[in-house]
Amino acid sequence: MALSSPLMRVSCSPTPASAAAATTRSNNNNKNNNFLCTHALDAVHIRRAAELADKSAGFTSPHPNFGCVIATQSGKVAGEGFLYAQGTKPAEVLAAEAAGNFSRRGTAYLNMEPGDCHGDHAAVSALVQAGIERVVIGLRHPLQHLRGNSIRALRSEGLQVHVLGEDLNGKLIEEARKSCLLVNAPLICRAASRVPFSVLKYAMTLDGKIAASSGHASWISSRTSRNRVFELRGRSDAVIVGGNTVRRDNPRLTARHGGGHMPMRIVMSQTLDLPEEANLWDFSDVSTIVVTQRGARKRFQKFLASKGIEVVEFDILNPREVMEYFHDRGYLSVLWECGGTLAAAAISSGVIHKVFAFVAPKIIGGKNAPTPVGELGMVEMSQALDLIDVCYEQVGPDMLISGFLQPIPDATPVIPSVDETYEIDPTVTPYESRIIFFYKTWDPYGAFSNFSPHAIKIPDASGDYATWLSVEHYYQAQKFVGVDDPVARDGVENIKSAKSPEEAARIGRSMQRQQPDLVRSDWESVKIEVMYRALKCKFSIYPHLNSMLLSTAGSVLVEASPHDLFWGGGRDGEGLNYLGRLLMQLRSEFLGESHTSS
Repeated sequence: MALSSPLMRVSCSPTPASAAAATTRSNNNNKNNNFLCTHALDAVHIRRAAELADKSAGFTSPHPNFGCVIATQSGKVAGEGFLYAQGTKPAEVLAAEAAGNFSRRGTAYLNMEPGDCHGDHAAVSALVQAGIERVVIGLRHPLQHLRGNSIRALRSEGLQVHVLGEDLNGKLIEEARKSCLLVNAPLICRAASRVPFSVLKYAMTLDGKIAASSGHASWISSRTSRNRVFELRGRSDAVIVGGNTVRRDNPRLTARHGGGHMPMRIVMSQTLDLPEEANLWDFSDVSTIVVTQRGARKRFQKFLASKGIEVVEFDILNPREVMEYFHDRGYLSVLWECGGTLAAAAISSGVIHKVFAFVAPKIIGGKNAPTPVGELGMVEMSQALDLIDVCYEQVGPDMLISGFLQPIPDATPVIPSVDETYEIDPTVTPYESRIIFFYKTWDPYGAFSNFSPHAIKIPDASGDYATWLSVEHYYQAQKFVGVDDPVARDGVENIKSAKSPEEAARIGRSMQRQQPDLVRSDWESVKIEVMYRALKCKFSIYPHLNSMLLSTAGSVLVEASPHDLFWGGGRDGEGLNYLGRLLMQLRSEFLGESHTSS
């Protein structure tokens, strides 16, 4: 009898036991494959949500960057959206509108848990009303008073909610979660370190020089790299340089990207040895703030003030003190474009979170040619600072090397308390029920702000009703209403069509600075009345805002802006707090009406 070849297929009937085992293994394999496929799809859509969220970097500040992808049951993308700027429609609303009926029984992917800063639950309501069955969230909201609220609200509506790193795990999921961390790194790092997220950017030659021995530095990097720098500026709240950079380069520090967000410009100079003629003193497009040692060149300080430049004095001028100050002013992200001396001081102070280094394929040499980072006091290579999550990218002929000097905090950060961040009166604790502060995103009463995304419909001078996207839109436009000038009329229309309250404010303030003759002659005497009229309309239209305002009865309302001394309370309680006063006046009026009706 011939022996069977080991390659021969032997066909036989399986026993019942072996058949059952095979069936079980097959079912388990199918389940595992489905599980892996679902995880892979979840990871893809979450990364896309983070990519969408990144489109608005710089515009949403100090709000997080939000993106949303809605997929059908089969996994096909049905709608996408991202938060364009603070005061605009939430990403979830936009995605649901784009998906239409295709969102029914679908899955929504969010890079971050929605934050309800305005009491209207718009994001949660949009997902529920769209018929979404499942929600996958990259990160819980990092701000304490918002963390978990939307997740609980969604689950209470019967939606299945999965949070990456909690309900979903695995390599693909961890990579997707990391993309969510990166897109909101400024908010997370700022909250944990209590200074704005700070990026050090420089361009250097292949031999590590940022200029020739003569100081000449135009240009080290390519035009393509310089365009990338404009993008970095546009993602930042402010750009900071030292006195040497102002004297040597006379920079403009504008974003030059055709409108939209323009970062504030900050000059840090201990001696105030600055030229009287400088591009930074021209604030037709954007303002400049000069920070200096207390008492430095008082006459020059008056000169700067006469040109409209804000000067802030510090008892001890160092990067950490300066960044803590701008943290208090609500800044989220700062780009450092300084020379080596200030860069070294900023790194030593622990305020730099990330580095962007553009390396050009050039050699300039020079024993005394400046380098990107000055003396750090290190004597051994083992002391060198290692970058984390390093990325390499060719930008034109240059190489862009970026990485973090500090890891992104993975744990939910502890947000600074109100008294640490917006102290108005040292003798009063903000936790007393008698005082309620409102200002930015992290404030539970953010809906009180004139920048909140609540449209109002209000009559104009002829009695015709017009819709404005926010109180700030209406307020800024009223500066120029009735002025018999085509430029003023165009300005009103531009303000009205601005996509966000921030853009409306930027247009209005810029027009007021550049062309003060276009501002209506009675503006100073009527602006409080204009604001009150708009606030009354807003709190009359939205019942949940009216209830929120009435719930503060007996409390003092303080707009906690540390730099607006008219509408806000100021840094040390020196502000007039007119916005808070108007809200308390409006609250009294509403309470009087309710008592009368009862």
